[in-house]
Amino acid sequence: MGNFERIQSRETGLHKKLSAGQMSMIAIGGAIGTGLFLGSKFAIGFAGPAVIISYALGGMIALALMGCLAEMTVQHPTSGSFGAYAEFYLHPLAGFLVRYSYWACIVLAVGTEVTAIAEYMKFWFPQVDSWIWIALFSCCLIGVNAYSVKAFGSVEYWFSTIKIFAIIVFIVLAVSVLLTQSSISRIEQNMFSGGFAPHGFSGIWTGVIISIFSYLGIEMIAIAAGEATNPEQAVKTAFKGTFARLLIFYLLALSLIVMLVPWQELIQEGSTSPFVSVMKNVGIPFADSILNFIVIVAALSAMNSMLYIATRMMFSLSRANEAPQIFGKVKSNGVPLNALALSSAGIAVAALVYILNPETAFPVMIALSMFGALFSWGAVFLTHLCFRIRMQRQQQKLKFRVPGFPFVTIAGLLAIISIMITTWFTPIFHATLLFGLPFLAFLILAYIIQIYHKKSINK
Repeated sequence: MGNFERIQSRETGLHKKLSAGQMSMIAIGGAIGTGLFLGSKFAIGFAGPAVIISYALGGMIALALMGCLAEMTVQHPTSGSFGAYAEFYLHPLAGFLVRYSYWACIVLAVGTEVTAIAEYMKFWFPQVDSWIWIALFSCCLIGVNAYSVKAFGSVEYWFSTIKIFAIIVFIVLAVSVLLTQSSISRIEQNMFSGGFAPHGFSGIWTGVIISIFSYLGIEMIAIAAGEATNPEQAVKTAFKGTFARLLIFYLLALSLIVMLVPWQELIQEGSTSPFVSVMKNVGIPFADSILNFIVIVAALSAMNSMLYIATRMMFSLSRANEAPQIFGKVKSNGVPLNALALSSAGIAVAALVYILNPETAFPVMIALSMFGALFSWGAVFLTHLCFRIRMQRQQQKLKFRVPGFPFVTIAGLLAIISIMITTWFTPIFHATLLFGLPFLAFLILAYIIQIYHKKSINK
């Protein structure tokens, strides 16, 4: 099948301008967005206080994925990332399906972020039409991504810094309130009134589905490695710091939320983010407005990152001759501008969904984008199995090794398959397979047509 360097060489032209510091912040920042600040509200609705277990299980899957990706990325840093790995270690069809599925997932996920921003702005400006915020913030972030990868890295670095600092402050405030204003009996009432897991294991498992969407973006480090100044060191550092950060930013924050406020109040109609609800409940002056600003920054950060990811995945498709060549062209500033323009399509989809049904826009966009996320994550685990087998057969030394193979990889793959099946039996996520399976069949048909077309040209 040839050396992997052939794939890396066709994706040249992008500027390697991302520093190790920016890469580290991008790694954790990509996984702290709307999924945590707004998605956790829906997860709490299903799992109740047991949402802690849901996010712990989802976090274990995410960390397993990060480990698999870290090994392959350190060995083969490229912007095509797991799409390129699937092409090389599985089959060209697998690479085609992974790239397009993930691209579609991220394009739609961009829509969830901009939809969430419109929701957050209602906190201050309830009378302003949502499409105005969608248009305003979209133009700003498309402009940042169009300027240069260095501009993207700088903006994302500061967005991520603000998010991380805000969550730390939130945790400090929540702990102080818990210690000074809350008794043991009140905490027990908040945690267990109505049941710790009111909808049983099925509710917890449904919460895991939402947690996977929350962690979506953690794989961004593998894609960004193609434009890093020192990809091997950046990926190693990011992976090692991910476990502790996810533990603090997700599990500790969510634990404090369900301790401080009854979970039934967190999911009431009209509430936005559980983080904002907590600040309003404990009565800290202006804290809810400040946190709402932070939540908006988090959504902008995730949207910024997703525009970047979707653009690079379309660029990789074009360079693999699996998308029109126009999307593989790079401007003098190192940005594949045409790929960026196409990848902004999710904003238009989100705006349309929001206008048609603003009440369910966010969960609908999650359901539509979920298939690509689950399919891509499952492909990463399967690719990693083949990657390790090939490395062992060829007696190649790994530049970076994560313990637990093959058990961690197989467990991750089985978990993703289980979650995929569960979506069919969960009404709010029923659209995941309803949309995803026909889309996958369409992609397979498109690939077959493309192969026959290439063969007819070469005759």
